[in-house]
Amino acid sequence: MIKRTLAAAAVAITATLATTPAALAGGHGTKVPFALDWKFEGPSAPYFAAIDNGHFEAAGLEVEIAAGKGSLDAIPKVATGAFPIGFADINSLVKFLDQNPGAPVIAAMMVYDKPPFAVIGRKSLGVEGPGDLAGKVLGAPPPDGAWAQFPIFAAENGINMDDITVEPVGFPTREPMLAEGNVASITGFSFSSYLNLVRLGVPEDDISTILMADHGLDLYGNAVIVNTEFAAENSDVVKAFLGAVAMGWKDAIADPASVIPALIARNPAADAALEQRRLQLSIDANVVTDYTMANGMGGIDADRMANAITQIGTVYEFQNAPDASLYFTDAYLPEGGFPLK
Repeated sequence: MIKRTLAAAAVAITATLATTPAALAGGHGTKVPFALDWKFEGPSAPYFAAIDNGHFEAAGLEVEIAAGKGSLDAIPKVATGAFPIGFADINSLVKFLDQNPGAPVIAAMMVYDKPPFAVIGRKSLGVEGPGDLAGKVLGAPPPDGAWAQFPIFAAENGINMDDITVEPVGFPTREPMLAEGNVASITGFSFSSYLNLVRLGVPEDDISTILMADHGLDLYGNAVIVNTEFAAENSDVVKAFLGAVAMGWKDAIADPASVIPALIARNPAADAALEQRRLQLSIDANVVTDYTMANGMGGIDADRMANAITQIGTVYEFQNAPDASLYFTDAYLPEGGFPLK
């Protein structure tokens, strides 16, 4: 289906990628549509702050941000050229490029140095750690990035997948099913599912968050991805975009409360206090790590990436020889990444 989609969108690719900065330029700068992987929640506030705080404008860009329905939604948008830049799970990108060799998409800036992939359970239903999952029902949306990595997590922790009853669920029903006790645990992003459960009235001391990165995963998380043909023709646009994104994140890290109004302006129905907590969780667990504090935001460690590809290969049969250079490039990053200090 993905290959047919890519083929059908060939005309759209040509039209989009033929667009030069001069052609895109409007009254406020070069127009750059940006495809998020998910709806407008706390962790997307830095991108809106980059708009409202003038970082994109200072870089000569006019950015419009679109919500998404998961990484498997965002990646084809960028690969087909419907969006020149997006945000998606790099592990899903690795598999996409293996199944669609030569597709013009690559990660250009790592944002979640530590991935938020998690199993979220309820202690009252007997789930506190990886060893508690056997014999219980796990709710997992098929397109979920965390579910995609679950077999690796299971292998690293000696969990037999046959011992778990997996219930395919939709994103809207995932947390409600756990809140109602219809499943004992779910897969999801730690900051999203945890606070969704809190909002549904589940006591916080009853929620267990099993972060896969704390249990054997070397995987990276979400990154800014770019259409390679667009990037080759518009490298300065991509560099400017990444720099503005980094400034938005620096604003969020320095004062999380200050960027929430930019989010609420786009999602008035959101709970500001809850989304600030969600943003803070993503900053503390996923963005600001020992590595990014020492090496700056945006880049990756080659050895860790090699280990991550090896882990992916333990549960996924590559159709082509994996090559890290196909999945990530630092060509649009400054030397030493973007400092967070």
